[in-house]
Amino acid sequence: MRRKLIAANWKMNKTIDQARSYADGLRGRAGELNAVDLLIVPPFFAVPAVARALAGTPVAVGVQNVYYEESGAFTGEVSATMSAEAGATVALVGHSERRHVFGESNATVARKFTAVLAAGLTPILCVGETLDERESGRAEQVVDTQIGSALDGHGADEAIRAVLAYEPVWAIGTGRTASPDDAGVMHRFIRSRVSERYGPEIAERIRIQYGGSVKPENAAALLAIEDIDGALVGGASLEVNSFVEIALAAPGA
Repeated sequence: MRRKLIAANWKMNKTIDQARSYADGLRGRAGELNAVDLLIVPPFFAVPAVARALAGTPVAVGVQNVYYEESGAFTGEVSATMSAEAGATVALVGHSERRHVFGESNATVARKFTAVLAAGLTPILCVGETLDERESGRAEQVVDTQIGSALDGHGADEAIRAVLAYEPVWAIGTGRTASPDDAGVMHRFIRSRVSERYGPEIAERIRIQYGGSVKPENAAALLAIEDIDGALVGGASLEVNSFVEIALAAPGA
């Protein structure tokens, strides 16, 4: 059985003190959430503080972005190795805001994905289509291209270390959410493409999250879908109780 992974992507929110306070609050409730895996992805400067505050709990800590080079004259960038030393065990790769706000191409995302694996971190590869791409019937093509550009060239032993996250761009921060049925269709498609690349055993083991305006009110319906293996939560993860409510909405939690 694939355990649900509920991840809090804080984006550019919370000071270090605020992050530490949140982590302390979550630590007090972590015992309620043994049936799911939890991940906090704070701004980079808060990673060490959050990692220390959550030490000894099963809650993982990640980073929102890495650069694909190990070191060098890349002002403002942070490597995957630096992220691991700061306390992260997971890294988001190709989040829609990195793709559509900062202009990251599939090729750039693929290099970052490789760097994260090389550093021993778990990559969460984010994929998803824009509203125009969905309405023009290209959603599956776009998502498959994004998956292939990162996974192709990696063997099954590396692919199984990754998590995939389907986040329709049109549903992120807009209050709109893909219906459970629509999300389920895309998740099944993604799993089928993993199966074609690596076989059904790998496809059944790999986790595929949903992201896009997930909140306590819709979490249960989304997480009940067989092929949805968790949630990548944005705004609704900024408050401990809201995040915990989403995690508790998972079947069996």
